Amino acid sequence: MRNLAPTRRRFTRFRVAMLGLSLFIFALLVGRRAVMLQIVQGDELREMAEDQYLRDIRLTPKRGTIYDRHGAELAVSVEVDSVWANPRELRAGGHDPIVEAARLSELLGVDRERIEFRLKSDRYFVWIKRRITPQLAARVRSLDIAGVHMEQEARRFYPNRELAAHLLGFSNVDGDGIEGIELSMDDVLHGSQRRVPAIRDRRGRVVFSEQLLDDRAARGDDITLSIDKTIQHFAERELRLAVNTFEARAGSVVVMDPRTGELLAVANFPTYNPNLPGQADAADRRNRAVTDRFEPGSTVKPFTIAAALAAGRVRSEELIDCENGAMEVAEYTIHDSHPHGLLTPAQILQFSSNIGTAKIGAAMGRRGLYRALRRFGFGETTDLPLPGETSGILRHYRRWYDMDAATIPFGQGMSVNAVQMATAMSVLANGGRLMKPTLITRIDRASGDVDDFVPTLMRQVIPRRTARLVGDMMTAVTGPGGTGLEAAIDGYLVAGKTGTAQKADYVSGGYAEDSWVASFAGFVPAEAPRLVISVVIDEPVIAHYGGTVAGPVFRRVGEASLRHLGVPAQGGGRALIHHVARREQRAADAQEQTERVATAAEAGPAPIVTFRPAGEGETTVPDLTGSTARGAVVALLRASLLPEVEGSGLVVGQEPEPGEIIARGQLVHVSLAPPVIQERRPIDDAPAPAAPVAAPLAAEASADVEARPVASLDVTGGAT
Repeated sequence: MRNLAPTRRRFTRFRVAMLGLSLFIFALLVGRRAVMLQIVQGDELREMAEDQYLRDIRLTPKRGTIYDRHGAELAVSVEVDSVWANPRELRAGGHDPIVEAARLSELLGVDRERIEFRLKSDRYFVWIKRRITPQLAARVRSLDIAGVHMEQEARRFYPNRELAAHLLGFSNVDGDGIEGIELSMDDVLHGSQRRVPAIRDRRGRVVFSEQLLDDRAARGDDITLSIDKTIQHFAERELRLAVNTFEARAGSVVVMDPRTGELLAVANFPTYNPNLPGQADAADRRNRAVTDRFEPGSTVKPFTIAAALAAGRVRSEELIDCENGAMEVAEYTIHDSHPHGLLTPAQILQFSSNIGTAKIGAAMGRRGLYRALRRFGFGETTDLPLPGETSGILRHYRRWYDMDAATIPFGQGMSVNAVQMATAMSVLANGGRLMKPTLITRIDRASGDVDDFVPTLMRQVIPRRTARLVGDMMTAVTGPGGTGLEAAIDGYLVAGKTGTAQKADYVSGGYAEDSWVASFAGFVPAEAPRLVISVVIDEPVIAHYGGTVAGPVFRRVGEASLRHLGVPAQGGGRALIHHVARREQRAADAQEQTERVATAAEAGPAPIVTFRPAGEGETTVPDLTGSTARGAVVALLRASLLPEVEGSGLVVGQEPEPGEIIARGQLVHVSLAPPVIQERRPIDDAPAPAAPVAAPLAAEASADVEARPVASLDVTGGAT
C-alpha cells in the first residue's frame, strides 16, 4: 500500500474501513437474529418445526386373548390390512378419482359414491375399507394406484364361530367391545391407550418412533374363562337339536361345577356368528341364560321342601293330603296332573304334586318361604361379568295375594333366569352351600402380573344332611314312576326336577293357554355331584312337559360331559330301574315262599329235608351281605363264580341267594348301596330318613315308618 499514490492509498483505506464496518454491522444483525430465533422466539419456532416432522399417534394396544379353562383360544386378535388413500397424492400421480373409485368399489364392495367423495377431498388421509382379507389386500396391491396404501390393524377373530358366542360377544371395527365379555371386560382386554411422538415424512407417513418398539404397551390383558370348550359344544349341539325337534322358540342350557360355582357351559339358541354380527338379528345375539326371566314352575319344589325340612315345619315321613288332585284357593282351583291322596315329601317330588308343595309352603308361612327362597339366591343377580343380567322377580311377601302364597311354592308367581336356577340347584348338590357363580378364573396382565379368582362361598343355606336328604328324594324323579324318567343317565344316579310352567299373557292378563316353558334342573352323579345342569326350552310346540322336552337334553349333555371329565359309572339310570325291578321281584318271590310255607304248615308237618353237598362241578354261593365290593369279588372268585357288581358301598343283595348250589363259573349278581350313617342332629333340624338303601326308594323307606297325617293346612300360612 506504500507504493500507492496518496490519493489511491486513502481510497483503499476507506474501502477497507467500509468493508470492516459492513462486516461488523452484518455480524451484529446475524447475532441479533440468532438471539431472536434461539432465545426470544426459540420455543415458538421449535413447536413449528415439530409440527412439521413430528406426529402424535395414538398407540392402541392389541386386544387381549380370551381362553377357555384348558387354554383353548376363544377370541384372538390378528393383524390384517386396511385400505386408505391420500387424495392429494392420487391426483398428483395423474389418477382420476372417478375412475379409481369405480375400480375400488367393484373390488371391495364399498359404495362407489362414498369412495368417490373421499378421493375428491383435499385431505392427506381417508379410509377406504378397514380390515380386509389377505386375498383382497393382494388384489388391491395389484391395482398399483398411486396414493392408495395399506396399513395393518388388529382384527378380532373368533376361531370357533358360534361357539360361546353369547358369552364372548363381539367388538366393533375400532376394537371396542359391544356385547358379552368383550363389553363387560373391555377395559381389561383393550388395555390403556396413549399418545406417542413419531417422525413422519413430507407425505405424513410415520417412519420412526422409539416408543413403538415397546411391545409390552402394544397388547391388552388376557382373560381365562371357566368355560370348557368341549362341554360348551355338547350343550349347544343338544340344545339346537331339542329346539328344532320340538319347534320351540328358543332355549338355554347352563352347566356348572357345584363344588366351585364355575360355569362350564352357557348355551343359547338361536345363536349367531360373532365374526359377522351384522348378519344376525338383535334377538339372536341376546344371552337368554342371563337376560331372560321365566316362571320356573315345578323346579322350585325341591327348594320349598328343603326349606321346610330345614326349618322343622315338615318331616320326611309325614303324609300330606293332596286332595285327590284339586284344591280350592280363594276363587281359584289348584290342580295336579294326576290325582293323589296321601303323599310323603319324597313322593310329592316324585309325582310333582302342586297341592302337596303348596301345603308345605303354607306350613312355612309367607315370611318364612320368602326368606328361604331369597337365601337360595332367587330375586337377586349373580353378579356375573355379563351385561344385561336380570335379577328375576320375587316380590316381598307383604305384597303376596292368597293365590301367590299358594303358587309361589311350586314356582308360579315368581321368575328366574337359567343361571339362577343352576346356582340354586348347586346348593342341594353342594351340601347346602351357596357358591358364587364364576365365569372368569384368571387375568394375565401385560405387565406380567397374574390375577387368580378363587371360589367364593356366599353362605350356608340349609344344613348339609337336609341337602343330602332332598337330593335322595330327587333321585326318585328320574326313577320308575317319576316325571323325569327321560333325564336318567345309564350308569349314573341322577337327582333332578322337571318343570312345566304356563307363560304369562301380558296382553290379556293371566296365563296363555298354549304357551309353555319346559325345564329340567338337576345334578349328577347324585352321590358325589360333578355337574349341575339347568335346561330351559321356551314355547315348545310338539310337546310341552319338562320331562319330555328338557329331560333328554339333560341326559345327553350330562352323559357326554361325564365321559369327557372321566367320571366312572357307578350304577343308576336304567341300571337302577332294572335293580328296582329285580328287588320287587325278589320281594314277590319271598312273599310267595311265605305263603307256600304257611300252606304247608296247615297241611301237616313239614317233610324232612336232607342236606345235599355240592357235587362235582358245583359250588355253594357264599353269603356276601355287608361285604365291600372288593371283598365280594374276592369271595366269589375263590368259589369259582363270576361276579357282576352294581352300585357302590356295601352288599345289600345278591342273586342267587346265599347257600344255593350252582355250577362253577356261573354269574352272581351283587347289589351294593352306600351305608346309612347315623348323625346327631340339632333339635331344629329335620329328621333323616330311616334307611335309604337306594336313593330313589326314599318314598318306600318312609312307608316303613308309622304314618302321621299332616293337619289340614291353610294356604295363607299356618295350620288349622
